Amino acid sequence: MSDAAGPLTIDVVSDVVCPWCYLGEKRLAAALADEPGPVVVRWRPYQLDPTIPEGGLDRTEYMERKFGRGGRLKEVHDRLTALGREAGVAFAFDRIGRAPNTLDAHRLIRWSASSGAQGAVVDRLFQAYFVEGRDIGDRGVLVDIAAASGLDAALVARLFEEGADVDAVQGEIAEAQAIGVTGVPFFIFAGRLGVPGAQEAAVLKRAIDEARAAAET
Repeated sequence: MSDAAGPLTIDVVSDVVCPWCYLGEKRLAAALADEPGPVVVRWRPYQLDPTIPEGGLDRTEYMERKFGRGGRLKEVHDRLTALGREAGVAFAFDRIGRAPNTLDAHRLIRWSASSGAQGAVVDRLFQAYFVEGRDIGDRGVLVDIAAASGLDAALVARLFEEGADVDAVQGEIAEAQAIGVTGVPFFIFAGRLGVPGAQEAAVLKRAIDEARAAAET
């Protein structure tokens, strides 16, 4: 919750294998480009499919089970590719080999908050998966991303091995579901105004203005 004198908090509930969340990240950045007041963006976990096993699944087979073997998946990818181009995202769906379980990625995002690197880690995770086709369920990949974002790679590797914050991340996901989040991205402005979906930057900008105005009353 923010007030008129403090920064506006924006909580973004998302999953790093959700292409709409990647679009939402870029559109939020565009909405904030000319924002004069202080803003704190906090990335909150969500798993679109927590049943994916450790080690992940073959993405082609996984997506065919969801969308069928016809042209529906290609249509979805083509639409996202076009929208991504407008937002500066070069989606490369053909490079993605694995559909990962994202619990470990969310643990990394959680740890990165304390060092102020959360935004950088989230962006690198999106790029690694959707542009580079890397397996972000692989802890080696996650440790590399942590190091590239300025985190202590050895510490991150140890935290993974120790099982740190598994329950905390799952608890946050449960909290999001308890308040009615059923799809991502989901933006919460100043702890009070919820906006679902990868809305255009103009829509997000209006929500920012409304949240600031509400905080001043």
